[in-house]
Parts: sequence; structure tokens; C-alpha cells
Amino acid sequence: MHSSKPSGPTHSHGDDDALIRGLQKGDERAFSEVVENWSGMMLRLALSHVESRAVAEEVVQDAWLTVLRSLDRFERRSSLRTWVLGIVVNCARSRARTERRIVTTSSESGPVVDPVRFLPANHPRWPHHWAAEPTEWRTPEAELLVRETRSVILDAIDALPSTQREVVLLRDVEGLQSTEVCNILRITDTHQRVLLHRARSRVRNALERYFAATEAT
Repeated sequence: MHSSKPSGPTHSHGDDDALIRGLQKGDERAFSEVVENWSGMMLRLALSHVESRAVAEEVVQDAWLTVLRSLDRFERRSSLRTWVLGIVVNCARSRARTERRIVTTSSESGPVVDPVRFLPANHPRWPHHWAAEPTEWRTPEAELLVRETRSVILDAIDALPSTQREVVLLRDVEGLQSTEVCNILRITDTHQRVLLHRARSRVRNALERYFAATEAT
């Protein structure tokens, strides 16, 4: 599973206060700062719900408009970034419904990997973690392999059910902490961990299939 640095700085509540004051006053520099730092992450999050980049960009625009209209009602029970990303999720889900992008839950049920491949729940140090490392693979063309591997990972993430996709994007691609992800998606920590586990398992399965096919050629 790959990861990247979080998009944009992590703001403290003190930073939030300054940003909020600037946004409320119509400070263009404050607005430009948050747009520059968060729009990429917002777009990727929107793309986890809608089919096209164009629609995702519209979702982000709608989210920014909602942010500006609702800023006076921000109760500061979370960071400003968490609140903004929560708005993106709501806008994206609403737009996905409008676009008739039906997400079934059937594909989310049932084990996707043989349970024997995980350590038991009562393992003293790594409960539910993988019991063995992935199958080793050859790396004759390292750079090409990295590109292809990245493509496999992104395709696997794109194929996930939306609930799993948004969790793995926020945790493993954007680097957000579990608490922030739970606040954004309004899910419990247990639910978040289940979704993340299923998402990572599916991505890992895709990688193993890819490397098995590579090894066989």
C-alpha cells in the first residue's frame, strides 16, 4: 500500500481562528491559501464518489460555496479542514445520487481474503494484521515497475465501493489520522477500521494478482 504526504499543512485551532476571521472578512489571501492547500485533496475525495473529473470539480466548487455561506455556523467542534472535507463528502454523495451512481453494499460484505492469512484477534502485538509478507517479486525494470504498480494501486482504489474508497483515500493517500477521518465521514472508529481493512485487503489482492502475473511471464 502506498502513501503520500498529507495535502497541505495541518492547521491548529489558532491557525483556524486566523483563517476564519480572514474568510469572514472576505480576505482574498486567506481564501487563496485554503483553496491552494485543500482543493487537491477535496478533488480526490470528490472523485471517490463521482465518475468524472469535471463533475468532481463541480462538487468542489459547490463545497466552497457551501463553506463560504455556512462559515458563520461553523461550531468549531473539529478543525476547519475536517469541517470543509465533511462538506465535500456531503456534496459528493448528493451529486452521486443525482448522477444515479448506485452503490450497492453487497460487494462490501463477506471476506475478500482467506481469514487464515491474518493474525488472530488475541495476538499479543499485531491483532488482525497480515500473518505473512506478500509474495516476493522480481524488479528488473524498477522505474517501470513503480509506475505500473502505482497504476494498479490507483485502479484498485477506484474499483472499491465508495465507502471503502473514501476511507483509504483519506487515510493512505491523504495521510489523515483516523480521528479526523471519522469526523469527516461521521462514522465510528470501529467502522472506519473495518472499511480500511477491507479496502487495503482488496488493494493488496490486486497487487498480488499483478505480481503473480508478472512473475509468470
